[in-house]
Amino acid sequence: MSDHVCPQHIALVAQLKQLLIDAGYCVNTINRQSAVARKFLRYVKQRGLAIAAVQPAHVAMYLHCELRRFERRHGRAPRSLEHWRGSHTAGIHQLLRMATGKWPPAPQASSASEAFSQKLCTEYERWLDDVRGLASDYIDELVAEARRFMHWYLERAVSVDELGRLTIADIDAYMQARSGSLRRISRKSLAQRLRCFIRFAHASGRISRDFAACVVAPTLYAYESIPSTLSQQQINAVLRICRADRSPKGLRDHSIVLLLAEYGLRAGEIARLRLDDIDWRGDRLHVRHSKTDSESVLPLLPAVGAALLAYLRRGRPATSAREVFIRAHAPYRGFASGSSLYTPLRRRLDAAGVQTNGKHGPHAFRHARAISLLRSGVSPKVIGDVLGHRSSSSVTPYLKLAVDELRDISLEISELLTEEAQ
Repeated sequence: MSDHVCPQHIALVAQLKQLLIDAGYCVNTINRQSAVARKFLRYVKQRGLAIAAVQPAHVAMYLHCELRRFERRHGRAPRSLEHWRGSHTAGIHQLLRMATGKWPPAPQASSASEAFSQKLCTEYERWLDDVRGLASDYIDELVAEARRFMHWYLERAVSVDELGRLTIADIDAYMQARSGSLRRISRKSLAQRLRCFIRFAHASGRISRDFAACVVAPTLYAYESIPSTLSQQQINAVLRICRADRSPKGLRDHSIVLLLAEYGLRAGEIARLRLDDIDWRGDRLHVRHSKTDSESVLPLLPAVGAALLAYLRRGRPATSAREVFIRAHAPYRGFASGSSLYTPLRRRLDAAGVQTNGKHGPHAFRHARAISLLRSGVSPKVIGDVLGHRSSSSVTPYLKLAVDELRDISLEISELLTEEAQ
């Protein structure tokens, strides 16, 4: 068959090249990924495959052929198989993501039970979006748990239609299998995810009885745990480390830490912050709160504004992305989620020599801001508004961190003993 690349494939490579240029990749990376994509398209054409029909197995076979060719040419295997594989898959995956809209594709069902599970989970995902109106990140968590449950259950079922015979004993067995090494709070979350799926299965007529209330979860008492936090000295140490780093990454991290320290924003709220959210003329910052889906308008503090301006002028890569904070390396785009901030923040904490007990992510800054406002005499209602809580009762857990204030109003042991004696 001819090795000639068809016009459609030529257009795809040109489109890929432009995509890589727009994403900020260097010339060598662009040329390398374009060459790999061109070679892969030739392989696809020789086998009579449409680009939309490509599956992970086809990519794996192509890599196998290329590896054998490399070994014949050089008389040895690549020095780093992982690096060699990555240099080939990067361009192929970029190409397939661009051409098909999604890569990797949903796995093809290899059995009737897998087909049933995929269909059910697709309906469940639609129900969570259309009926429940949940956030996309939470939908992903719920659907992932549903897939795990269906895989576990159908492995033990006699036939595909066995879901209608679900029993409380099955639910208990799954919970026991899944929750062995989980903490109590994680087991609680697992139970909530499973309850949601069981409610859907009942609402859609897959099971005749709603077993959601039968899913046993550990009891978590209100305010039983103490939130982790940072002292003002620790926060200042992290800010000094960031301020001393004048690289693009340092300018970015300095702005992020200031937003955490001054406003107590959630990591997801910082990741979603867009250029249009900064009102430079009015010195205001528009924040969309991730949990409540509400919006707050906060004053743009001079120090925060100066840090943001320095990052936007000298640190932020040139990109069409509208998020304020951009990855330091290509592809230049915003952070995928708030959890992406944990790694750079952890590096800054380590560099500052900050040792923390318990959780040490962005929420530790949030807790520190809440307690500093409490100590300044700010009412819980105002603190809740600043932090994006719907109810002022959500601020109550932070009261446990006001150790000095609690000590001032506490009774001495001798006073308690005297009262009991009377």
